[in-house]
Amino acid sequence: QVQLVESGGGLVQDGGSLRLSCAASRQISGNYAVGWFRQAPGKEREFVAAISRNGANTNYGESAKGRFTISRDNAKNTVYLQMNSLKPEDTAVYYCAARFTSMDNLYYTLPGRYNYWGQGTQVSVSS
Repeated sequence: QVQLVESGGGLVQDGGSLRLSCAASRQISGNYAVGWFRQAPGKEREFVAAISRNGANTNYGESAKGRFTISRDNAKNTVYLQMNSLKPEDTAVYYCAARFTSMDNLYYTLPGRYNYWGQGTQVSVSS
């Protein structure tokens, strides 16, 4: 069982930055692919970014490309999402998710592929 805890959300102005963290309760280095998703009120959960278990491969949703960066520190069992140039439309609850995988370079972009989810952290961007 893996427990995930997100942190780093908050209120920021248009154009600002935030770094979200996803801390795992157990060793995830080398074994778990991780993804970030977000959900705004009245909308479906949206893929933001994903990273393979070895950190070598990443993938971003269209809204995140060029502005967000996903990374991981396996020694700290933590995955990060650096968000720059934030816009009001980025306002949502952000969730991290993890999935055990035997494939070094695989990542997942669909929420149904993940087994473990955090409780989410609120990101609000004011105009």
